[in-house]
Amino acid sequence: MTEYETLKVERSDEIVTLTINRPEKLNALNQTVLRELSGALHALRFPRTGEPPRVAILTGAGNKAFVAGADIAEMQAMTPTEAKAFADAGHRLGVQIEQAEIPVIAAVNGFALGGGCELALCCDFIYAAENAKLGQPEVNLGLIPGFGGTQRLTRRVGLARARELVYTGRNISAREALEMGLVNRVVPGEELMQQVNEVARAIASKSPLAIARSKRAMARGYDADLATANELEATAFATLFGSHDQREGCAAFVEKRRPTFLGR
Repeated sequence: MTEYETLKVERSDEIVTLTINRPEKLNALNQTVLRELSGALHALRFPRTGEPPRVAILTGAGNKAFVAGADIAEMQAMTPTEAKAFADAGHRLGVQIEQAEIPVIAAVNGFALGGGCELALCCDFIYAAENAKLGQPEVNLGLIPGFGGTQRLTRRVGLARARELVYTGRNISAREALEMGLVNRVVPGEELMQQVNEVARAIASKSPLAIARSKRAMARGYDADLATANELEATAFATLFGSHDQREGCAAFVEKRRPTFLGR
């Protein structure tokens, strides 16, 4: 397995955990983190040996931060051209997470601010520890979100709530984030990874083909008109027929046994 400077990659059966590993910097995002996380995601999709994992978990090292934001010390001296390249790298990573064929679950174990909140928003869903704080505080630096926060946050919580968070730069608690639909579940910090792994195992037990088609249909249909989105769904539904997983799933149901899905 590839060794990384800012990232830990651990695999247990069909689940891989990606841990951003800069605890002394509260796991702040710099160009190295973006590059290594992108490389790790690519390696998951095209492993050198064995089968790809079925679920990925994204978290931060330590118990203080998921990702406290972008590395301001690195950003401070950027020119507009360098800042655009940095933002572009963040956007490419976000799209890579969204277009991954496997679900990516964010386990927010502390601060998820600025780029950290944006990174979590790219994941399929978010579980947060009770002590987590989320927000887009870029206006406090004379900036705006640069990794998709003005767009994904709006789509997640609605325009008015997103405006309030972006304009005020206010950090919110995990409970408030849950109430507005930003996170899916809030759990005690010591139980976070256990609960995230439980839901990851539940997902991993399903057909990888069905999960991938579901993810793609929901992502592509979300901003489409309903007729177009339903056609996307119907096409994705039909393509699964004749696959091993479809035959196995239906046979197992009729025979009242557990299915064995192979992802083909």
